[in-house]
Amino acid sequence: MSRQEPRVFIIAGEPSGDNLAGRLIGALREMTDDRVNISGIGGPQCEAQGLESLFPMRELALIGIAEVVPHLPRILKRMNQTADKIRETKPDLVVTVDAPSFTLRVAKKLRGSGIPIVHYVAPQAWAWRAGRAKTLGQRVDHLMALLPFEVDFFAKHGLPTTYVGHPAIESAMAGDGKSFRDAHSIADTAPLLCVVPGSRNSEVRRMLPVFAKAVALLSERYRDLQIVIPVAPNVAETVRAQTRDWPLPVLHVTNPAERFDAFAASDVAMAKSGTVTLELGLARVPMAVAYRVSALTAFIVRRMPIAVKYASLVNLLADREVVPELLQEECSAPAVAEKVANLLGSPEARAAQQEGFAEVLQVLGDVDPPPSRRAAKVVLDLIAKGSAENKPGN
Repeated sequence: MSRQEPRVFIIAGEPSGDNLAGRLIGALREMTDDRVNISGIGGPQCEAQGLESLFPMRELALIGIAEVVPHLPRILKRMNQTADKIRETKPDLVVTVDAPSFTLRVAKKLRGSGIPIVHYVAPQAWAWRAGRAKTLGQRVDHLMALLPFEVDFFAKHGLPTTYVGHPAIESAMAGDGKSFRDAHSIADTAPLLCVVPGSRNSEVRRMLPVFAKAVALLSERYRDLQIVIPVAPNVAETVRAQTRDWPLPVLHVTNPAERFDAFAASDVAMAKSGTVTLELGLARVPMAVAYRVSALTAFIVRRMPIAVKYASLVNLLADREVVPELLQEECSAPAVAEKVANLLGSPEARAAQQEGFAEVLQVLGDVDPPPSRRAAKVVLDLIAKGSAENKPGN
C-alpha cells in the first residue's frame, strides 16, 4: 500500500469493543474507497473487515479484579508487545476501543511517541472515580463518546471530545423479528424469552446459573415459552453445555448478523447489565436486568464514591427506573423469574417500559449519519489535520 493512504492501528479488547471496531473499520474502508491500512488487535467482527489481529483478542476479555489478577503476567507481556508494534509501524493514528484496563495502559506506554491516540468509548468516570477523566486526558488526544452528556463532562477536564452516538442506534433498531421467527419455525403467537448471560466467561459463570434457575421457575407457569440466547463466539461452547438440560426449548444464535433479529423477535428478556440493555431497549424488548460480580470486586467497588443511581444504560439515560435492576445480593433466580413473569403476564407493564425506551431514543438524538460513520469521520479528520500540520513550512 502507498504511504499516502492513512494508517490506523486499532485495539479492541472485548466483544462489545470488537463490534464497535468492526463497524468503524467498515466505515473507514467505505469512506476512503478502501484506501486505508488497518492493523491492530480485534476479534471476529474486526477480522471480517480484513484485520489480522496481532494476537487473539480473547486473551484480553476479562472482567473484575479477581479475574484479571491471575492473568497479569500475560496481559503485561501483551501490553508491551502492542506498544512495541505500534512504535515499529508508526501509524498515523491509534484508536483504542473501550477495555480501558488494557488500552489506556498501552496508551500510557506510547506517550512521547508523537503518535496521536483517540479513545473510543468514554470510561464511566462520570459515574465513579471522576479523577479518571484527568488521567484519560494525559494518555489520549481525543475522545469519541457514545453518550451525549459525556461531551461536557470530559471537556471540563480539558479533553477534546466528540459525541459520535451509540452503536445500538444503527444495529438494534434494524432487527427483523418476523424473518427470524420464520427462519427458525417459531410461531407468531409463541412467547419468546431472550436470555443474555454475557459475553465473557466470568460473566457467564456467574449469571447463567441464576438465569437457569429462573427459567426453571418460569417453565412451571409458561409451558409454551421458548428461549433464544444470542451467544458470543468465545462463550458459545460453555453456554451450550450449561443450557443443554433446560426444561424449555432453547435456540442458540451464534451468527452476529442474527443477533438483532433475535432481539426483535423476542417478547421479553432477562439480561445481564451492560450495553445489551440499551440494545434491547432500542429494539423495544421489555426486560429484567441482573448482575453479579465477585465478592472481592463488590467489596472494593462499594467503597468507591458512586455518582449515579442506576446500573443499566436505559435507566441512566431516562434518569428513572424504566427497567428493574437486580444487582449483587438482589440477583436471585426467584427475583428474576418474578420480574420476567410480570412482563410476560402484563401488556401494560411491557408498554410502560416501551414508553421509557422511546424517551431514551430521544435523548440519544439523530440516527443519521450512523455512529460508525461519525466515528470514521473523526478519525479521518484528525489524520488529515495531523498531515497538514506536519507539512514543510507549517
